[in-house]
Amino acid sequence: MAETEKKTPVYVEDSFSETCSAISSGVITFFLMLITTVFPLIYHNSYIDILETKYKAYYIPMLAMLGILLVLGLVMMLIDFKEWGGEHTKELFSSLKPQNWKETFCIADVAVFLFWVIALISTLQSDYLYESFWGNEGRYSGLFLLTIYVVVYFVVSRFWKVQGWILQLFLISGMIMCVIGITDYFQLDLLDFRGKIKPEQSTIFTSTVGNINTYTAYVAIIMGFAGARFTQEENRFKMIWYYICMTVSFFAIIMGCSENAYLAIGSMFAFLPFVVLKSRRGILRYFVMISTFVTVIQCIDWINQVFADIVIGLDSLFGIISNFNGLFPAMILLWVLTALWYWFMVKGVQDSDVFAPGKLLRRIWGGLLIAGAVALIFMIYDANVGGNGARYGSLAEYLVFSDSWGTNRGYIWKASFRMYQKLKPIHKLFGFGPDTFGIMTTDKIMAEMIDATGQIFDNAHNAYIQYFVTIGPIGAFAYVVFLISGIGRITKKRARSPYALACAVAVLCYVCQAMVNLDLPIATPMMWLLMSAGMGIAGKRREN
Repeated sequence: MAETEKKTPVYVEDSFSETCSAISSGVITFFLMLITTVFPLIYHNSYIDILETKYKAYYIPMLAMLGILLVLGLVMMLIDFKEWGGEHTKELFSSLKPQNWKETFCIADVAVFLFWVIALISTLQSDYLYESFWGNEGRYSGLFLLTIYVVVYFVVSRFWKVQGWILQLFLISGMIMCVIGITDYFQLDLLDFRGKIKPEQSTIFTSTVGNINTYTAYVAIIMGFAGARFTQEENRFKMIWYYICMTVSFFAIIMGCSENAYLAIGSMFAFLPFVVLKSRRGILRYFVMISTFVTVIQCIDWINQVFADIVIGLDSLFGIISNFNGLFPAMILLWVLTALWYWFMVKGVQDSDVFAPGKLLRRIWGGLLIAGAVALIFMIYDANVGGNGARYGSLAEYLVFSDSWGTNRGYIWKASFRMYQKLKPIHKLFGFGPDTFGIMTTDKIMAEMIDATGQIFDNAHNAYIQYFVTIGPIGAFAYVVFLISGIGRITKKRARSPYALACAVAVLCYVCQAMVNLDLPIATPMMWLLMSAGMGIAGKRREN
């Protein structure tokens, strides 16, 4: 009888912890459901107020979620102190003691917290305090939104039990968004959006997202997630679903006609072999992926020929590739290699050491990437320093850097560092203030900017340069460490969940395309969500 009485409190305490955990996770799940379904598809007045609409559709649910969790947390603490003397609360807060930091926080956690602290200091020392806080003179990415990103990151990564169906909703809404974008390539304008904007700007806005750069950034996240899941999925029907999502995202990201797509696609195909080369099935799936991608480019080329008077068309690197005479033979060759590998798997000698997956293949792949990087660096050096850009033909516009490079990105990148050099010492350390880049350009280089490009830049078209100038080198460095460390940690712990690798690759695709793009409260919230989910999987989630 005495033993029973001693065990009962333990059972009750465990039950209380589990109940609190389940309630918190349930609240988070509900609001993440809104973010993965309503947020990507919501709009109000065509593209005219799409940024403001998405901004509100993100921060309002997130503030509501945080507010509800705060109230629930206080209620749970009161119950804990009343029934168990605050044992659960004390255990929870004990993780915040310095001696427990190593177990509680990883490098990514420390980096993102430092990023927020620097953003706070940057805001307080900015000459434009109000604008730095709200980001109202930029793209609403001031301290207010950055704070929500960081707080939600810690809440989701600590207290959300990852639900696969939420991530499936992310894919479903993503497919709807992609299909609308594909129809816009055919200029069908199903949502009747383009009649409300200037005719000359009609082709740079698409789907329910807005600018094509932001659209392809969002599609890159979908592509990375679906592609990674396709390479890992064991269930046949789910594998087919992921293949469909991946293929649709290939069509969508190419038809998005934005330059940032190259970096996202390249990063995915460069990164995945380090994971898939560990198994014969993984190698087969990778062959299927790359064969499908080339097939999609060929199909788009055929579409452009048949519907030349209807479609927008490709005028970028994808246009060069689609016009390549060897594209069709390359497509056939890839599918033949895929079939041969499948035969090797099914009909060949199962225990053969020939092409056996393992470290050797991954090292060979790493060597090829290094060789490719060296070749690219040489080509850039030769085209710019050597003055031999003409020898590279149509690729010269990508290899030769000038003010007009990347739709005048070359100019604004150079101008960004020139403006930075003229900042006050404290601004050189902590930046001009979050999302105040447009204020800087207007105040400092307005006339020069218009004379040189005919444009007004309110952002650097490079997320990392923008953070460097507006938050400072320490903040920018902390942000990069957060991204790299987070992706690495999630990948390392991918065996814990089938969704871990998908989150890592999705974030990687976004991170790479951001080198020629900017962070907006349209695609960026989804990157933070998947990073949070992935870190929740990778971390040692405390059940209390």
